[in-house]
Amino acid sequence: MAGLGIAATGNAQTGIMPSRQFGKTAERVSVIGLGGYHIGIPKDASVGIQIVRTAIDQGINFMDNCWDYHDGESERRMGMALGDGYRKKVFLMTKFDGRTKASTLRQIDESLKRLQTDHIDLMQYHENIRMEDPDRFFAADGPLEALQEAKKAGKIRFIGFTGHKDPAVHLRMLEMATKHSFHFDSCQMPLNVMDAHFRSFEKLVLPKLVSSGIAVLGMKPIASGKILESKTVSAVECLDYALNLPTTVVITGCESLERLQQAIAAGRNHKPMDAAKVAALLSKTKTAAMDGKFETFKTTTEHDGTAKNPLWMS
Repeated sequence: MAGLGIAATGNAQTGIMPSRQFGKTAERVSVIGLGGYHIGIPKDASVGIQIVRTAIDQGINFMDNCWDYHDGESERRMGMALGDGYRKKVFLMTKFDGRTKASTLRQIDESLKRLQTDHIDLMQYHENIRMEDPDRFFAADGPLEALQEAKKAGKIRFIGFTGHKDPAVHLRMLEMATKHSFHFDSCQMPLNVMDAHFRSFEKLVLPKLVSSGIAVLGMKPIASGKILESKTVSAVECLDYALNLPTTVVITGCESLERLQQAIAAGRNHKPMDAAKVAALLSKTKTAAMDGKFETFKTTTEHDGTAKNPLWMS
């Protein structure tokens, strides 16, 4: 499936970050995206701001975030970082947790304020992790109505959804979208060397996104270092594997400049992997991946923010 339907431009030798087309739109985004959660980890806000600006200066234009990351601190830091002309250089994405029209509209407005911008390029329905979440999205007086209203008002440009739990929930969301004649601009999901073996988004969801022209936002390529604990692959191999898939962008968390430079190098230096190299990577990770212990976002509630904070959805 490597490279299927996704053309990249860029050249490692010239130091240019490659970019890919964002779904069916005319937008192009960097193959590496900066994860929003991790910029909220450093105790010193200036470190998070420096990471964002360094990423942009080095060619990363896709910015990930979420209304709930660190109680809004990640958005606040990104908003500060995007001053001084940086906002116009990026494709800005954030996510919301609301499951009603009212809560969705409220969270969109709060995100706009924190991000210090008059519009968000991509707004995504966060944590599509329960089988009823697609129903909630399309329900009367639900999130979709709010998103369409916000889009008409110029507050958002594109609409997508995310989730990390089970490909079955993503497939149901896509089925519901077809039923309602709605086209998602993007879909975000875990894509990594472990996912290929266990409850696989790569095998079950990715082909449908590519065939539908939905931008593929890969996340958790290293799973915050959890995959490295398996002692089977390196961080660079993890990033290379995710970049080799027909992803539009691979979003990775960088809580330090060192991690950021590693991601930038991976994006610039990536070359298509042949089938033998892919098979070798998957062979190394197969046994470790089979029970999902290195993908705790699938097998535990550790990463389920909306489950722990139901008021976010109301």
